[in-house]
Amino acid sequence: MPDPSPYLFPPITPLRTGMLQVDALHTIYWEEVGNPQGIPVIFLHGGPGAGLSPQHRRFFDPRHYRVILFDQRGAGQSTPLGETRDNTTGLLVSDMEQLRQLMGIDQWLVFGGSWGSTLALAYGEAHPERCLGFVLRGVFLCTTLEIDWFIDGAQWFHPEIHEEFAAAIPEPERGDLLQAYYRRIMDPDPDVYWPAVRGWSRFEGRRVFLMPQPEEPPCDTLDLGLGRLEAHYMANLGFFEEEQLLKNVSRIAHLPAVIVQGRYDVICPPFTAWRLHKQWPGSVVKMVPDAGHGAMELGISRELVAATEAFRRFGRF
Repeated sequence: MPDPSPYLFPPITPLRTGMLQVDALHTIYWEEVGNPQGIPVIFLHGGPGAGLSPQHRRFFDPRHYRVILFDQRGAGQSTPLGETRDNTTGLLVSDMEQLRQLMGIDQWLVFGGSWGSTLALAYGEAHPERCLGFVLRGVFLCTTLEIDWFIDGAQWFHPEIHEEFAAAIPEPERGDLLQAYYRRIMDPDPDVYWPAVRGWSRFEGRRVFLMPQPEEPPCDTLDLGLGRLEAHYMANLGFFEEEQLLKNVSRIAHLPAVIVQGRYDVICPPFTAWRLHKQWPGSVVKMVPDAGHGAMELGISRELVAATEAFRRFGRF
C-alpha cells in the first residue's frame, strides 16, 4: 500500500473492539472509532477476504462520525481465517444486522469499496430501511462479465502478470483459470494451497494502483483470506443471480449515493460503475481521471473524504 494520502484524517485508535460470535463456526472482529453520538457509518472492506487496515478509519471526521468497522467472515482477525464453510453474501448481510443490533444503531451510512461496494448494495437491497445512504468505490456487481474480466481481461493491460498467473497451472487446465485455481486453493494440503493463494493474491495486488508500487512481502493473513475467499465467491458468482444487484436497485434508489471510480481501474473497470449510475438516477459519479483501483490513490481518497464531509454537512452528496 502506498504512503497514506494527505487527504485522510489523522490516525486514530478504536474506542472499543470486540469479537462477535455470529454462528457456531464464525466469530467476527469489530471496532468502533470516532464520536459515540456521531452519525453512524459502517465500513465494508474489499476482497472478499482482504480485511481491515488502520487507514480505513481515516475517511471520516472522528468529531462527527461514529464509525463501525469489522473483518468479514474468514478475513483479518475474524476466525477461522480463510474459512469458506457457511460463508455466503447472505450470511455477511446477516452479520451486519447482528452488529447493528449489538451497537444499538437504528440507521447508518454504508461505505464500501470494491467487494465492499458489492456487499453494501446487497445489504441495502435487503434492508433499505436501515440505510441513510451509500458511499461506493470501484463498484463490483459480481457478474459473470466482471469475473471473466478480473481473471482473463488482465492480459489486455498486464500480459506479463496474466502470463505468470497462468504459468502456475498445467497447460491443459488453462482454459478455465478460475476453476483451476479454485481447486488448488481449496485443496487440504498446505503444499498445494499456499502457492495457489499467494499466486492469486499477487496477481491482484500488482494491478491495484495506476502507478506501480513496491511489492509487499507475502502476508499469511492477507494471502489466505484474500486468495481463498475471492476464489470461493467468484466460483459461486457471489451467491447472486446474474445481474441481481442491478435489477434490485429500485429498492434503494430513493437514498443518496455517491460512486467514486478510478478512470483507469483495471480490477473493477468504470463500465460497471456507469451501469449502476444509469440504473440509479439520483446517484452521483465522481470519475477520478488519474487513478486506478486503490482507495489510497490521491484522487480517490480525496473524493471519498469529500463524500463523507458532504454527507456530514448536508445529508447528501
